[in-house]
Amino acid sequence: MQTVPISRWLFALADDPGAAAKGYYDASWRGVVVPHDWSVEQAFSPAHSSGTGYLPGGVGWYRAHVRISELGPADGQHVRLVFHGVYKNADVWVNGYHLGGRPSGYAEFSFDLTEILSYAPDDDLVVSVRVDHTDISDSRWYNGSGITRRVELEVNEPVRVGEHGTVFTTLSADAAEAAVRVVQTVVNDTTSPAAVRVRHELRSLATGRVHSFDTEVDVPAGGSADAAVTTVLTDPELWSDNDPRLHRLTTTLEWPGVATSRRAVSVETVGIRTFRFDPDTGFSINGERRVLKGVCLHEDAGCFGTAVPASVWLRRLLALQRMGCNAVRMAHNPHGPELYALCDVLGLYVIDEAFDEWENPKNKWWQGHNVYPPRHEGYAHDFPAWHEADLSAMVEAHRNHPSIVAWSIGNEIDYPNDPYAHPLFQEAVGNNDAGKPRAERLYDPDRPDIRRLTTIAKRLAAIVRGNDPTRPVTLAAALPELSSRTGFLDDLDLVGYNYKEHLYEDDHRRFPDKPFVGSENSHRYADWLHVERNDYVAGQFLWTGIDYLGETRGWPSHGSPAGLLTLAGFEKDTWHLRRSWWSDEPVARLAVRPGTDDEDKSFWSHPISRGRELAAGASVEVLAFANGDELTLTCDGRGIPLVRDEENGYWTAATALPFGTLVLESRRGGEVVARDVLGPAGEAVRLDAALWRAPGSLADRCADAGIAADDVFQIECALRDQHGEVARGERIVTAEVRDGELLGLENGDLTDDTAYSVPRRRTLDGRLILFVRSGGAVTVVLSSPGLPDVRMECST
Repeated sequence: MQTVPISRWLFALADDPGAAAKGYYDASWRGVVVPHDWSVEQAFSPAHSSGTGYLPGGVGWYRAHVRISELGPADGQHVRLVFHGVYKNADVWVNGYHLGGRPSGYAEFSFDLTEILSYAPDDDLVVSVRVDHTDISDSRWYNGSGITRRVELEVNEPVRVGEHGTVFTTLSADAAEAAVRVVQTVVNDTTSPAAVRVRHELRSLATGRVHSFDTEVDVPAGGSADAAVTTVLTDPELWSDNDPRLHRLTTTLEWPGVATSRRAVSVETVGIRTFRFDPDTGFSINGERRVLKGVCLHEDAGCFGTAVPASVWLRRLLALQRMGCNAVRMAHNPHGPELYALCDVLGLYVIDEAFDEWENPKNKWWQGHNVYPPRHEGYAHDFPAWHEADLSAMVEAHRNHPSIVAWSIGNEIDYPNDPYAHPLFQEAVGNNDAGKPRAERLYDPDRPDIRRLTTIAKRLAAIVRGNDPTRPVTLAAALPELSSRTGFLDDLDLVGYNYKEHLYEDDHRRFPDKPFVGSENSHRYADWLHVERNDYVAGQFLWTGIDYLGETRGWPSHGSPAGLLTLAGFEKDTWHLRRSWWSDEPVARLAVRPGTDDEDKSFWSHPISRGRELAAGASVEVLAFANGDELTLTCDGRGIPLVRDEENGYWTAATALPFGTLVLESRRGGEVVARDVLGPAGEAVRLDAALWRAPGSLADRCADAGIAADDVFQIECALRDQHGEVARGERIVTAEVRDGELLGLENGDLTDDTAYSVPRRRTLDGRLILFVRSGGAVTVVLSSPGLPDVRMECST
């Protein structure tokens, strides 16, 4: 199979029905590179929806011109146009023929172009796409607008492996041997039956070791047939979080009457592993127990919106792994294909999730967080007609990823009174209902009955199992106090609870045959201890791993601060705290906050920081995050006693201290294994800039898996004082790019509503990052008032 990317498009943010025609004049349209998100290019405004980040939607058109001659010989070819995701309500025309569309912004969809190509009057194949995202309150988080994922043409032989026609399954595996099964749907578009020989080569991407095996299948003319083969591999190279070894499965189809040069080839990246969720012992991989230390992720990345390059995701995922994270929940929809491939390469376990709402819409906050009245736009409008196709599309597209360990059919569908209710609960309050009017919390018999959800859950679970019987079906329950009593959880293989740790013990007894996982959890230490102290809980998924656009509490903020990384991908102090709980690596990290006598010591009420803005001698409370056996703290050389805060999982200084030079040392076996120094910051004297690159060996592994680890330049900037530490005070940084394209600057400040199209931004905590695209060498000049300019030469 030949894959031809379609990345260069023409774009107009306007609605012109004439743009569907092949001969439409589009020379005045703006050129863009797909994946592309037009909303994030616009200005933030409180006139738009708070839920989706105060950015506009609208209607946009895309047109691409492809040379048919570049697709190879026309004789007998099968050509398919594949969209990996268009947000949303896409309509597609090719050479003026209306092929159809897809309401969902998350589903992969495709069209057979074979017949249309035979009618082409010239070498110019024109693809026109209309995207309608006028209902901008359609979600509780930002989704972007446009062709936000990649598009490609797949060119294949008339006898071929069907679309998503390969299913790779590990039947059993241990250190000695593994049994794997390959089932492929072979399609025959010719007018004659074909006796097809199916040759498989399974090559380790780590060692190059090759396993070869084959089978045969008779495929009727104009029909299809399944070719299945099972083989046993000795000394298998298994995939896991500790050693994520991948294999390339190359399938060659040969049949009489066709020259060798026309044989069909199919390639998949797969992994050999077994896993299990046990109701008593939790999660295991290849027979070894693991605790899922997971985070939930939305798919935007600040200035990119939802059109996120693979290398940007790679930098973020590596930061989460350094924290000790080993799992990701795709909240609350299927994500772009590159993210799953990266999880395969890095060894991150994945819960893939299909829907945030089913047949009825949830409340959508558009004037702040939980501010009534809500709006009710969203996927529920399309669920009755499209749920089976969209759910099947997710499973079929992703089922060969070794990283995926569960399919989630929904998130918080049972949220109280939103809209489902039941007389068992005369009053119900959810975890985000602080501002809900009392009337909205009370049982109303005119609301839909929550028992309806049990019927839908069974239907969705059957669809999943029909496409993949090897992984458990789960969902994220919001009100299991009620829904578990109406059958909502009965047909699940894995029970997910959102913020309901207090129910684990009793419900483990109520459902002794059901494995449990925290599908969404807060950052509290107590919630982590529920996992650490109870083997039957497979793990937890924090809300969230990274800050995201939308779901904001009100203007001027345009995003949620729930993450452990900022939108810029920089670690917060809470990242270091979590690392002290999750990582086996030595940790010693200091943070401070102004001294206070308040009983409320939460991070929300009294944010912690590195004290950059605090003057020397100011009164501070010292917090120490560490995982050693013995800790020592000094301030300007004087020993300071530390007290363990068992409620919050860190150490504090017993009293408020004058802010001086703090030194924290963590020891194991009497030896210092980690050390941190923190003192008052000075004024900025220079701007540092460093090009982030993936480690060489990792970049090679990504390339082997078909991922570009260097598709954009990522330049991390920091203000430095005279001692080389991050300086106090914030400054505007302006970027000039020569021989390349500035894709954006991001500081992670959710209240900075400077449009992302502007080539300058203020630092946050003395840092920001900028992104540049170039086909080769590029020059970047960074300037900030009062500081020397920085000139960088970057090349691929």
